[in-house]
Amino acid sequence: MVRFAVRRPGIVVALALALVVYGLTALGSAKYDVFPEFAPPAVTVQTEAPGLNPEQVEVLVTQAVEVAVNGLPGLATLRSNSIQGVSVVTATFRQGTDIYRARQLVGERLAGLAGRLPQGVASPTMTALTSSTSAILLVGLTSPTRSLMDLRTVADWRVRLRLLAAPGVGEVLVYGGDVRSIRIQVRPQDLVRFRIGLNDVLAAGRKATGVRGAGFIDTANQRITLQTEGQSVTPAAVARTVLINEGGASVVLGDVADVVAGPEPAISAALVDGQPGVLMMIGAQYGANTVEVAAGVEAALADLQPGLARDGITLRTDLFRPAGFVAQATGHVLQALALGGLLVVAVLLVFLFDWRTALISAAAIPLSLVGAVLVLGAFGFSLNTMTLGGLAIAIGEVVDDAVIGVENAMRRLRENRRLAVPRPEPRVVLDAILEVRVSVAYATFAVLLVFLPVLALSGVPGRLFGPLAVAYILAVLASLVVALTVTPALAHLLLAGRKALPTREPPVTRAVRGAYIRLLEGLARHPVPVAAAGLVAVLVSAVPVPSFGGAFLPDLKEGHFILHMATAPGTSLQETLRLGGHVAAGLKAIPEVRAVAQQVGRAEAGYDLGGTHESEIHIDLAPGLDGEAQERAEAGIRALMAATPGATFSLKTFLTERIEEVVSGFTAPVVVSVQGSDLDRIEAAARDVARELAEVRGAADIQLRSPAGLPQITVALRPNDLRHWGLDAIEVLELARTAFQGDTVGQSYEGNAVFNVVVVLDPAARARPSRLGDLPLRTPGGSTIRLSQVADVYETMGRYAIAHHGAQRVRVVTANVEGRDVASFTDAVKRKIAREVTLPPGVFVGIGGAADAQAKARRDLALYAGLAGFGILLLLAVVTGSLANLVLILVNLPFAFVGGVLAVAATGGVVSLGVIVGFVTLFGISLRNTIMMIAHYEHLVLVEGRPWSKATAIEGAADRVVPILMTSLVTGLGLLPLALGAGEPGREIEGPMAIVILGGLASSTLLNLSVLPVLAQRFARFGRGAAG
Repeated sequence: MVRFAVRRPGIVVALALALVVYGLTALGSAKYDVFPEFAPPAVTVQTEAPGLNPEQVEVLVTQAVEVAVNGLPGLATLRSNSIQGVSVVTATFRQGTDIYRARQLVGERLAGLAGRLPQGVASPTMTALTSSTSAILLVGLTSPTRSLMDLRTVADWRVRLRLLAAPGVGEVLVYGGDVRSIRIQVRPQDLVRFRIGLNDVLAAGRKATGVRGAGFIDTANQRITLQTEGQSVTPAAVARTVLINEGGASVVLGDVADVVAGPEPAISAALVDGQPGVLMMIGAQYGANTVEVAAGVEAALADLQPGLARDGITLRTDLFRPAGFVAQATGHVLQALALGGLLVVAVLLVFLFDWRTALISAAAIPLSLVGAVLVLGAFGFSLNTMTLGGLAIAIGEVVDDAVIGVENAMRRLRENRRLAVPRPEPRVVLDAILEVRVSVAYATFAVLLVFLPVLALSGVPGRLFGPLAVAYILAVLASLVVALTVTPALAHLLLAGRKALPTREPPVTRAVRGAYIRLLEGLARHPVPVAAAGLVAVLVSAVPVPSFGGAFLPDLKEGHFILHMATAPGTSLQETLRLGGHVAAGLKAIPEVRAVAQQVGRAEAGYDLGGTHESEIHIDLAPGLDGEAQERAEAGIRALMAATPGATFSLKTFLTERIEEVVSGFTAPVVVSVQGSDLDRIEAAARDVARELAEVRGAADIQLRSPAGLPQITVALRPNDLRHWGLDAIEVLELARTAFQGDTVGQSYEGNAVFNVVVVLDPAARARPSRLGDLPLRTPGGSTIRLSQVADVYETMGRYAIAHHGAQRVRVVTANVEGRDVASFTDAVKRKIAREVTLPPGVFVGIGGAADAQAKARRDLALYAGLAGFGILLLLAVVTGSLANLVLILVNLPFAFVGGVLAVAATGGVVSLGVIVGFVTLFGISLRNTIMMIAHYEHLVLVEGRPWSKATAIEGAADRVVPILMTSLVTGLGLLPLALGAGEPGREIEGPMAIVILGGLASSTLLNLSVLPVLAQRFARFGRGAAG
């Protein structure tokens, strides 16, 4: 490879230029996102069960779906939630499972449930397949002149359909407004007056709204379709439908019911900046390009906007736009990458003091990074903050490969010019590159082994940081290829045969080398104190480590907050909106807040099962705010939370919430699960846990999810009385459901819009739950009786929701953490619960969340690091061929630990997963520099025939001081923009990582250059006469 590059340099350089041009062109169509896809393959099954309470939904629907789905290949976890009228079951599969295959298997199992669910329960359906961060845009519709029913009709049948047609859109969830329907609102007193039963009204409604096809007629030369029209499509027409006709007198629906166009029972509501309206959350398809889909959606909205404005409807698109954070985050990392690259070029010019050698070295940056990006794209990786961060921390190694080769080529060319009979310079360049080829390759493979533990992480940590490791590894491998092809080709073209080749080293190199030799000569006279100083530095740096806290991820500065607000179960939509309006007014008073939107309840076919007492308030900040301004806004929001009584609050950013939800199933960093079979027992235990949790320092926003206390009315049928009147139990129950839930008897069509026709009691009758017993029933004998004559009707308290985890009932207590790290808080919670909470028989507690995920990631890293360490030892044994030299390399590694620990201590003492990856990077860089130093010593002794002595040790270290300093400086300066902007959007994870690497680089470089040569002259052993 090297020989070909030197012999055909023009071809190699031309191919390299073509690669760069192609890569830069491909960047324009690359997929951009904030994070990689971090959610495991999951399938969510939703089943509508109108009229069933949570206990009935659990037993009759949820358990049936769980039994059907359980046992599927690759199934990892099974969670479910049963609330009034709906069941949601989420099946999560192991990483690597084909999501489309998983959906196919789930669909096959669900098909087996046909006919096995209770009458009136809809068929289980899988929700849309979306990515972990699928939200594209939150859109609001408001109007001072149009009703909420008009707004919802426009949203459902005009805006939503247009948006679903936009490329890449997977779902559009609609909140708020009034869903239009034709309501046959039955007056009970008139049923009694006309001796008509509710089942008669149902039959008449179905006849009035039925649609039938009539087929076609074949003539000699035509087939003519028959179209029949007879459906009642307006409330007035439906009201004229005949119920009974006796003695020539007809009783029509209008005689016993008010037939009106009215709203269906609301399951959601919305406020836009405090005004009633409709909200639409637009989600992208699985694997779609967030930025491209957002552009398509915004184009569709731009087409709709003029027509909506003519209709008096205001379209709001400034409520939540995740694509803006994508652009800001990736832009900040790209900016840091570009600035770091410029600083690297400046360092090369200062040290090499020659534009040709600087150009050869700097060429490795675009070639290696573009090559890595192309491979990433070919394997489906997006360009996000993690992959870009991997490229950023690889800059030092990328340049170092080229610097080592070009610096050695320059040195050998200068030596060749001083010979009496110089050798051919192309041959000198070839030999110089070949001289360092093996050591560069071994050092690169060692760095790759160091990063394998990160690549092997599982779960959310693996899916987040794995792409960073892949990007880093690809960049380093690409730099190795560049160092063995493009670097020798450019060296041949630009250096070999150059007339004015400098015969002396560059000034900076000469000055650094001279000062370093004098320093080493002084240190070499005192080997014991030098070694002791290195050991003391390592030991002292270990002192603060036990006090370090742990965090899964740092706080993200997304420019958008989601405020979860929950009142008592059973709170009406109107009351929740009233309180939300008060909160919205307070939020709008915060200077940094631009827009506020509240969604209450749940969307139809949505995966979030919020009740009428639960809402999410989207708080969008002014664009372009820095990290400090966003922290001020957060402080203002939290102050408002503390000052608002009557509700519990939890504040998150969108991505933080999604990550926590993927990790534990809940939007909180600490999740305590109380599991068992007896709901009363686990409810009591969960309350004890919540009480004890509140006493742990740092606990905030404690919530007992889905607590009991939902008011309900129980209708208990009396079998003896049913037999007396000749009534079937199921018939009576269906009539009761129809009276209050409503029963859809048909559809009405207006253009492309479809509206349900629903039979239900009139609002006055439904507004008095205590009069439920007066519901009239028609007996087979023709008489009319009241419901209370066959059933006991009484008020009770029920549960809002029943959750399952692993098909086991569970109550969950969640908490946020303030003022301390999550890891220590979780440890304190475990001790507190074990000491203070007495669990009843059959109940057990599990603690999960971000801290649990981080602890697992640490255990995995430790395991995989041990395996990687074994591989590194084998590699080092091959490289060194000496146990003494192997020990020297290993002894040098903790030097990187010193500065990294001090950097963590100086920045708050919290070790996140990003910080851990920073330490991994540090060890890789330190290992690389040490290998290169030992390899150069070996070359001096075994190839050049130098005796191993103090002079050789000093000379070899002096030869390596400039490359090592350049590697450290280009790596450090390449990461400096990330470190300085650690709290800014897009740099929250890579910033702390960069700070740790900078601190470790400082200590590693200092100790590597001062302690290692002193130890080496005493303990290193090479193949020929070693001297002390």
